[in-house]
Amino acid sequence: MEGFAVRGQFREQVRVFKFEPGVTATMVAPPVAEFNRLQPTTLILYALPNGNTTEQTIGKAMSPGDDWHFDIQHVGAQMRLLRAANPGRNLVIAYLENAQKSWPAWRAANTNNSTLIAGMVTALRAAIPGGAPDVYLTGHSGGGSFTFGFINGFDAIPAYITRIAFLDSDYAFGDDPAHGPKLTAWLKGNRDRRLIVIAYDDRNIELNGKKVVSDTGGTYRATYRMVEAFRKEMPLTEGTDGSYTSFTAPQVEMFIHKNPENKILHTMLVGEFNGFIRAMSDLEPGPRESWQKPLASLEGPRAYTGWIEGPAPDFSNRVVASAIPPRAVGARGGAEFMRALAGLDRDAREQAVLRELKSGNIPDFLRRLAPITVTATDAEGRKHTAVYQVMPDYLAIGSDQDVVRVPMNPHTAQAFCDAFGFVLPTTKMVDDIWRESISKMIPQPLTQSRQDPATFLAHNGMIEQQIAGQYPGELRAGDKKDVVITNRLGETPGRIAIYGWHFPSGVPIQPLTTVHADWYVDYSHGIRPVARTIKVDDADMPYEEVLRDPKLHVLLSNEGVIPVSTYPPAAGAAFTSRPNQ
Repeated sequence: MEGFAVRGQFREQVRVFKFEPGVTATMVAPPVAEFNRLQPTTLILYALPNGNTTEQTIGKAMSPGDDWHFDIQHVGAQMRLLRAANPGRNLVIAYLENAQKSWPAWRAANTNNSTLIAGMVTALRAAIPGGAPDVYLTGHSGGGSFTFGFINGFDAIPAYITRIAFLDSDYAFGDDPAHGPKLTAWLKGNRDRRLIVIAYDDRNIELNGKKVVSDTGGTYRATYRMVEAFRKEMPLTEGTDGSYTSFTAPQVEMFIHKNPENKILHTMLVGEFNGFIRAMSDLEPGPRESWQKPLASLEGPRAYTGWIEGPAPDFSNRVVASAIPPRAVGARGGAEFMRALAGLDRDAREQAVLRELKSGNIPDFLRRLAPITVTATDAEGRKHTAVYQVMPDYLAIGSDQDVVRVPMNPHTAQAFCDAFGFVLPTTKMVDDIWRESISKMIPQPLTQSRQDPATFLAHNGMIEQQIAGQYPGELRAGDKKDVVITNRLGETPGRIAIYGWHFPSGVPIQPLTTVHADWYVDYSHGIRPVARTIKVDDADMPYEEVLRDPKLHVLLSNEGVIPVSTYPPAAGAAFTSRPNQ
């Protein structure tokens, strides 16, 4: 876009605007290749919290000596996840900072602040191609004052404002008696508009032994003032949503963390609890209603870790899967191999996949295994610890630059595992791997030609587009369902067990199922090899022994002892022999 410079690991477009008196707006747009002028554009105006710089608000991976403020909001990373979840819309953000580092102080120093704010919004909208994006107004802490300054400047909130979100920032609600009527009239003007409030019970929080909030101040009281104002105009449903009291209507969501431990949650609501993502999104889009889940949980943990900008990670100390042969010079790339599967029957396709895997045609980044550490208490109350090593992403064919994650039937997957000292995970292990993952991806379900290799290739391309800018080798989950080991396989022989495909919120699309026959393969299936030798309480043990142990199985299984931990060879297949079971 005109006037923008490409910056950073994620190749975003950045432009800085200066407004008098003393305001800087840093606009960050998607990479050039991802900004589609034919798509709708949304401009998010994020007014900074008191005392923070734009760089601190965007956030980054921490290095020794860095100011702690760089690790509390991570709005930049949360924006990147939101873009990945909304590929049909250009999401642009402008970070609004002033010289006083306080929007309440800046407004107090400028009596014409509402006029000035309205002028900034007009100028920022005009800087985007087409000049007419819809606008989300949001901000954290004192940044809410910017939003109220904008609202105060109009008799009616402009139609191009389609979302207003207060991130623990609605302190000033009610200072002007017109706030409630303006907001309710704005909502009633179009059913697609949204008002989001995220706050917490801050009435009795203390810092250094002194109360932080006055007897009339804070966002808890401000949010309840808003609730009472809205109840005069629309029905609000009160409920409980995890740790939060909620007040909702079709266009309104207000969440108030109950804060039973009386902690200062002011910044945690935005960063640790994914508040910015939640405020900027509704339900996760998908072709089926059953797949619509919240994109990120307001309970945490951080859903956006894979999108934090930082130096390349060092994986040199990881365990290397040395049994896998080195990739041959001239080996086919993943895309070429996948296209070569077209027209093959089911058995021939599986044989081709296994030949390629056993020859070592897998990317280098999969060969450095990621450690997963789990603890559990056995039936006698003793605590145990296990560390196991997993491929950082799903099993794939090709090079680091031309990689395709390859769905396959469980017999092919088991044959690869048997050949090179791996096993397939249980459902508990899938959950634990997801929790440990740096990159928690957004599932992208498809409905057409699910068993076609062309669909496998297309879905892999969707994954690669979503993780552009992330480093290969980061522990990743959420891109596929897992083929797993379960006791249900003994109950229903000849089946494949699949589970998982978690949203960043931690909710899996696929409950454990064995509904499909063992020959069934579709684009969503992934194979996560796990090293067979597991360290349990500092001693090496085979995977199958841990699963059979009446005490230690709790480390790897949430369905009791699992006596059979492999899939049988496919009928008539000349696969390598399996370790003694």
